[in-house]
Amino acid sequence: MTALFVNQLTTLDFSYLSPERGVVGETWLVDVILRGDLDEQGMVFDFGHVKKQIKASLDILADHRLLVPSAHPAVTVKAENEERISVQMQTSTGDLIECKAPAPAILLVNAQEVTPKALTPFLEKTLLDELPDNVKGVELHIYPEQFSDAFYHYSHGLKKHLGDCQRIAHGHRSPIHIYFNGQRDPMQEAGWAQTWKDIYIATREDLLEQVTIGKQNHLRFGYTSDQGYFELTIAESRCYLIDTDSTVELLAEHIASTLKARNPDQSVRVVAFEGFNKGAVAEK
Repeated sequence: MTALFVNQLTTLDFSYLSPERGVVGETWLVDVILRGDLDEQGMVFDFGHVKKQIKASLDILADHRLLVPSAHPAVTVKAENEERISVQMQTSTGDLIECKAPAPAILLVNAQEVTPKALTPFLEKTLLDELPDNVKGVELHIYPEQFSDAFYHYSHGLKKHLGDCQRIAHGHRSPIHIYFNGQRDPMQEAGWAQTWKDIYIATREDLLEQVTIGKQNHLRFGYTSDQGYFELTIAESRCYLIDTDSTVELLAEHIASTLKARNPDQSVRVVAFEGFNKGAVAEK
């Protein structure tokens, strides 16, 4: 039996529910190995099809979705109908997180924790079922990028986006580089990484109401976009509100403007990543 491999075939940018951390934005890289018999072309599977078909399937299965550890006792899942789903989670600090969305925006992971190990068997089996008979096995290596710089986990939703970014709870694990007068400032980078640690970045105009659940203030956000109606209820302490949409370009602008206001006599350059090897630059 022969194998072919593609390293860093794709990235999965998503958010997941954690009773300890809340809504966590994440980015995982995916390597793939296909094992099987050679076809009439002398291939296990055409590399071009690997990059198109398998990447597309992985994107549909887990990218830009909210991953929910459905076996955890703190999680409740309700199907509103065949097209919509509602999930609730009581966190370890007593606050509530609730997401109501079209079903494709949420992936239920049959585990008590969302990890690469928990997700991998489901993805491998689903992919294998879609491949030609000569492919006998699919092996995925799913892992986070390793950073030496400061980074944050943030979640958000982009209601104006025509693709899957419109989903109200998806996210990224991203580094940030901040320069004052052309020099990197690790302390500022670490400060923003802490500010946006496991944070939900929300647009003020999407705020529907403030509610008290238990003894904690919660914010309820909602909007209707191309894929349907989305709603998220989350503790106020887990949110960071901005006056604009939360594209990476606008997030970089927000950070740069905030730093410039605090340091008017210095030039500011912000390189805000969004997941793996992409992002935006803002200068003030």
